[in-house]
Amino acid sequence: MSPPHSPHSPRDPIGLTALLALAFAGLCSIRLTIPSAPYFDEVHYLPAARALLDQSGWLNREHPLLGKEIMAAGIALFGDNPLGWRIFSVVAGATALFAFCRALWFASYSRFASLAYGVMLASGFALFVHSRIAMLDIFMACFFAIALWQLAAAMREPETGRRRLAIAGIALGLAMASKWNAAALAVIPGAGFLVLRAFAGRRRLLMSRRGMPLPGMTLLEAGLWLGALPLAVYWLTFLPAYFFAEGALQPGGFVALHREIIALQSSVIQPHPYQSNWPDWLLNLRAIWYLYEAADGAQRGILLIGNPLTMLLGLPAMAWCLWAGIARKRWDALAVFVFFAASVLFWAAVNKPVQFYYHYFLPSCFLLAGLALALNALWQRGRRRVAGGILAGSVAIFAWFYPILSAAPLAGPQSFNHWMWLDSWR
Repeated sequence: MSPPHSPHSPRDPIGLTALLALAFAGLCSIRLTIPSAPYFDEVHYLPAARALLDQSGWLNREHPLLGKEIMAAGIALFGDNPLGWRIFSVVAGATALFAFCRALWFASYSRFASLAYGVMLASGFALFVHSRIAMLDIFMACFFAIALWQLAAAMREPETGRRRLAIAGIALGLAMASKWNAAALAVIPGAGFLVLRAFAGRRRLLMSRRGMPLPGMTLLEAGLWLGALPLAVYWLTFLPAYFFAEGALQPGGFVALHREIIALQSSVIQPHPYQSNWPDWLLNLRAIWYLYEAADGAQRGILLIGNPLTMLLGLPAMAWCLWAGIARKRWDALAVFVFFAASVLFWAAVNKPVQFYYHYFLPSCFLLAGLALALNALWQRGRRRVAGGILAGSVAIFAWFYPILSAAPLAGPQSFNHWMWLDSWR
C-alpha cells in the first residue's frame, strides 16, 4: 500500500532526495577531467571500451561487457577524453544515491532514515571516488540499487508489483552484466520471495496468489521476473561480442566463455601491495591510492578508503539490525543485515586469491543503510543530538579528506602524511 497521508505520517522525501542526488552529481563533476590521463584501472577498461567502438577485438575478457559498453557510449557521445571516459560514472553515482535512498524509504517509511542514508552515502568516500573514475563498480552498484528500490516499492505498493518486479529483474541482469560481484546477491530477492511465500503456509506454493511478499503474484511468475528475466538481460549485453573482428563469441560458446572468465578471475595470484581481505575492510584498515603523483601541473592524490566514522559505527549498527529484525520483527533492518552479511561472506568464501578494498564498495552501502536505520531509532527516542552529530561528523570528515578524494592540488610529494591516520593507509 502507499504511504498513508495523515498528519502523523512522514512525508515522502523524494524531492529532497532528488536535490541531494543532483548536489552530489555537481560535487563529483568538480575536477572530473583531472587527471587528464587514464589512472588506476582506467588503463584496463578504456582500451576495452575503444575496442568495442571499432569492433576490433575483445579486451579485458575477465569481466562482462556492460560497464565497458557504457564507457564506450560516453566516448562516442563526448569524445575520447576525460569527460567522455567518466561522465556516465557521475550519472551512475548520482542515480545510485537516489535509488538506494528510495529503497530505504519504501523499506522503512522513515523520512529521517532515508535522508540520513543519502548524506552518509554522499560523504562515505567510496561512492564519491567511484563516481569520478571509469571503473565497472559504479555501474554495478547503480543497477543493483535500482533493483532494490523497485523490490521494496513493489512490496509497499502491490498494485504496481508486476511492473516493478519486471524493472527489478532487468536491473539485476544489468548489475551482473556490469560486474560479477552482484551475482551472489542477485539470487537473494527470488530466494526471499520463495521463503516468505513458504512461511505463509500456502498449499499451492507455486500458484497461490496470497501472502507475502507480494499479494496477487504467484511464485511461478515471480521466478520469471526475478530469475529468467535477469539471465536473459545479462545474455543480451553480450550481443556485441558475436560481431568482433577478432575473438568473436561463437554460437553455443556462451557457457565456455564463462568458464574462461572464471579461470581468468582465479588466475591473479601475484601479491599486490594494496591487496587486503574482508577483516581489513570491516575495520577500515587498508586503503588504496588510485592516484598519487604529479599530474596536470600539481601533486595530486585520490585515496579509496571508507569514512572512518561511519564505517566503524556501522558495525554495531549491523548487530542492532540483526537484533531488531529478529526480536522486533523489523523486516527492513533484517533485510539490510542479510544483504550486508551475504555480500561480505561471498568475499570470505570466493576463490579469488588477491582481493582489494573496492570489493567492499557494495557491502559498505548496505552497512550505511543499517547505520541510517539505527540513527533513526535514536532520533525517534529523542536522542537527536547524537544522531545529528554523527551525520555532521560524517560530512566534516569527508570535507577534511576531500583534497585527497578529488585530485585537488597538494603542496608537495609528502602532503599525503597530513591524512594518514593509520600507517596501513599509506
